[in-house]
Amino acid sequence: MNTEKFYTNRKNIIIVAVICTFLWGSAYPAIKVGYNLFNIAGNDIGSKLIFAGYRFFLAGILVLLLQMIKGSKIFNLKLKDLSEVTILGIGQTTIQYIFFYIGMSYTTGVRGAIINGTGTFFSIILAHFIYKNDRLNYNKILGCIVGFLGVVIVNLGSTSVLEGSFSFMGEGFIMIAAFLLSISSIYSKKITQNKDASIVTGYQLTIGGLVLTVLGYILGGNLSNFSFKSSSLLLYMALLSSVAFALWSQLLKYNKVGVISVFNFLIPIFGTILSAIFLNENIFDIKILIALILVCMGIYLVYKKKE
Repeated sequence: MNTEKFYTNRKNIIIVAVICTFLWGSAYPAIKVGYNLFNIAGNDIGSKLIFAGYRFFLAGILVLLLQMIKGSKIFNLKLKDLSEVTILGIGQTTIQYIFFYIGMSYTTGVRGAIINGTGTFFSIILAHFIYKNDRLNYNKILGCIVGFLGVVIVNLGSTSVLEGSFSFMGEGFIMIAAFLLSISSIYSKKITQNKDASIVTGYQLTIGGLVLTVLGYILGGNLSNFSFKSSSLLLYMALLSSVAFALWSQLLKYNKVGVISVFNFLIPIFGTILSAIFLNENIFDIKILIALILVCMGIYLVYKKKE
């Protein structure tokens, strides 16, 4: 099978992107459920990092094992290659998910899903300065304004803007994680041009997960209460990471960042719906519905082509 032809086919791009965004969307309620199953307290940052570290380390090992089964030479890395995947792993997995996991413990799954959608706009702005054929225009600027307006609305209090429920440790950290993911995605595209994207994904997840785990133990964390239910959840989260990151890295390798980033609007959609189902969160709050519509409208405006 011609890998490039497969990942540049419009129909395949849509199918693969929807699978990735659905899996990432399911991570929001899964993380919240995981905190309960493993008895991780809200202020226990060390245990949260270990929880994340186990997930990504296992995900990376699964990706690399699959590549070995397929006959790929996963140990054929030069020193430069190893340094690049290490930087990617620390940036895309370790640092990003430190902010993400901590942030998710201080906000709801629904809000986390919507705010993480701002990563799309970060990608658009960064692409303006990096790629000559992906400059900002009227639609993109208007789309970014409308999208961020949605993020503001979901954080407004019931009485006034000044009494909004924005939490820097919650929504703020989720937004920082989205920004870091945007930077990492662009760096991932750069280093996978002459490497197997799946192998790069495997190594960056393994390295990033290992660093997260070590940091967690240094901070005094511990992951206990392993049961069939909690272990199954951890395995699912590892699988969703391995599949989603491996597929997404292939899409980024063979397509423009802007073209692929548009599908990120599905993450808050899936995240909101799944959080409402599994966490019994109120999806029918008028602020959440308006915010969701505005985020999606903003992305539509960004990528709307002139007739």
